[in-house]
Amino acid sequence: MLMKKIYSSLAILLLILCSNFIYPANAFAYTQEEKVLLQSWRLVNEAYVDDTFNHQNWWSIRQKFIKKPLHNREETYTAIKEMLALLDDPYTRLLPPENYHNLQITTSGELSGIGLQISINPENSQLEVVTPLPSSPAELAGIQPRDQILTIDGINTNTITLDEAANKIRGEIGTTVILEVKRQNESNIRTYELKRDRLSLSAVNSHLDNSNPKNPVGYIGLTQFSANATQDLAHALVKLDQQGAKGYILDLRNNPGGLLQAGIEIARLWLQPSTIVYTVNRQGVLDSYDADGEALTDKPLVVLVNQGSASASEILAGALQDNHRGILIGEKTFGKGLIQSLFELPDGAGIAVTVAKYETPSHKDINKLGITPDKIVTQDPISYFEIGTEKDLQYQTAISFLSQQ
Repeated sequence: MLMKKIYSSLAILLLILCSNFIYPANAFAYTQEEKVLLQSWRLVNEAYVDDTFNHQNWWSIRQKFIKKPLHNREETYTAIKEMLALLDDPYTRLLPPENYHNLQITTSGELSGIGLQISINPENSQLEVVTPLPSSPAELAGIQPRDQILTIDGINTNTITLDEAANKIRGEIGTTVILEVKRQNESNIRTYELKRDRLSLSAVNSHLDNSNPKNPVGYIGLTQFSANATQDLAHALVKLDQQGAKGYILDLRNNPGGLLQAGIEIARLWLQPSTIVYTVNRQGVLDSYDADGEALTDKPLVVLVNQGSASASEILAGALQDNHRGILIGEKTFGKGLIQSLFELPDGAGIAVTVAKYETPSHKDINKLGITPDKIVTQDPISYFEIGTEKDLQYQTAISFLSQQ
């Protein structure tokens, strides 16, 4: 009888132990929506540059958000956005399918819309114009760099993300969008009703300035670091050299950046073997990108920069300045010293995660600080058609410097 009780107790104990293994397996059978949220959480957990996660317990945040009711993909995206917002990093963000697709189109060099490059000003969290694209509806209407976009079709831009704003500004050719815009140091609000059009995203425009026949100068304007930017710039450089350029102006003003690799490759066109940029990951480990071949030219170079020169523009400008390859003229740059990687999620969505910060070859961290030019020349915003004219004080200063060289 005693033995039967012992066996019975053992059986109950085994049943309890087995139950402890069986039931959690059912509890962790995640839904598809939960898997998408967890995948986003894991990508940040593994790659985000700040291992304190903005001084928060990232595991606790996971536990909090996995308990949210996620009945459909829209609710899942909302939860992911709320989770990423806790990092207080506007560049680490969810890219729903349409936004992710638009980003891929932008970096490939094809787009339709009104032609605005936009960003979030980290000092005041306000949506700002980095630059209007040349000859775009926005540029022709008079929108200028550093203009603050207050509303898009009546929606307050303080209530939406950077990608949501870009998505609302984009649209089919022939449709319109209404922007309320406030200019720096002005109190009045301007309203623009703009018709979307097909945009030309050729990254490079160039010409030979023969205003001084004894010292012709090759001008190269680079508007963004797209997939075809390196090839286009190399062709322009070779052509200007054949035309007899004795020096060069590389115009990075209002260039908001783009592909990191394009910035590296363009730096290699100008530099002899040297360091282009250092990257620093979450463990503080340094890596570097280097120039290891022959430059296409060693002729004098001036680089024009301003407050709209950001990201890859600052990598290139910093490399040329620190390696004494060219002098910088203009205004202090934007100050975006962070690098993002793109990861694809299900259904064509994506997530951008800040994975590293970068330092110039002399180990300057320019995030939120910018790069100070060798010669500071301030000027009021000018239109695309005024570049290189007498109104372009920065350009004229560059021409004067090169004539002395």
